[in-house]
Amino acid sequence: MTYCVGISVDSGLVFASDSRTNAGSDQVSSYGKMHTLGIAGERQFVILTAGNLATSQGVVAQLRHEFQDDPECPLAHARYLNEVADYLGEVSRQRQKRYVDKDGPNAGFNPAATFILGGQIAGEPPGLHMIYPEGNHITTSAATPFLQIGEAKYGKPILDRIVERETSLEDAARCALVSMDSTMKSNVTVGPPVELLLYQRDSLVLDRYRRLDEDDPYLRALCNSWAENIRHAIADLPPFRQDVLACPPDTP
Repeated sequence: MTYCVGISVDSGLVFASDSRTNAGSDQVSSYGKMHTLGIAGERQFVILTAGNLATSQGVVAQLRHEFQDDPECPLAHARYLNEVADYLGEVSRQRQKRYVDKDGPNAGFNPAATFILGGQIAGEPPGLHMIYPEGNHITTSAATPFLQIGEAKYGKPILDRIVERETSLEDAARCALVSMDSTMKSNVTVGPPVELLLYQRDSLVLDRYRRLDEDDPYLRALCNSWAENIRHAIADLPPFRQDVLACPPDTP
C-alpha cells in the first residue's frame, strides 16, 4: 500500500509520500512515489502515485520522455494545470487498458492507479489535482486544502484540525510529516523512506526537498515530540467529575 498527501496553502504547496511497495512477512521493498518535472522559471510539476506500480511507473515514464523529447507535448505547452491533469488521466487510462485481460493470464489483475498532480505554470496560481483511475480529477477547496491517496484515514485527523489556507508552508510540512507518522504507526504497509517537498508560491523552482530515512534525526525528533505532546494533551484533558460516571443501565 502507500500514503501520499499534497497540501495547498496561500504560500505554496507541500508534498509528502512514503516509499513502501511491499510489506510481506519475509520481504519489505521500497520504491519512490514522488516524481518531478519542470522548466525552471516557466513551469514545475510534482506527481505522487498510489496503486498499481506497473501502471504508475509506465505513466510517469511516458510523461517524462514526452516532456524531454517533445517541446509540443501537453506538459510543455499546457496553459493551465487542469489541462495537465486531463492529459495525465488519459495517459493513465490508456496504460491500464494494456493490462486488461479478462480471459487470459492477467484475469483478475487490477491495473488501477491514482495520482496527485501539483505545481504551477507561470502566470497561473499553484494548484493540486487528484486524478482517479477513470481519468477524472478533483482539486482542493478553501474548506479542504489537501488531497490524499492510498491509506488516507489514519493521517487525515491532524490535517482536518490544523491545515487551513492561511497555514504557513513550514507548519503545513510539519503536519504532513505528522500525518505520515500516524499512518506508519497504524499500518505496516506504509513506511519510510519519506519524501518531503515544499514549493514556494511563484518561485517556479523545486529546491526544497528532503528524503527522510527511518533513522533520520529530524524525523525521529518530530515523531517523538508529537507522541510526547499527545500524552501531555491527554493528561491535561478535563477530569471526570463525580456525576459523569454512574452505574450502567439495568445494573441492580
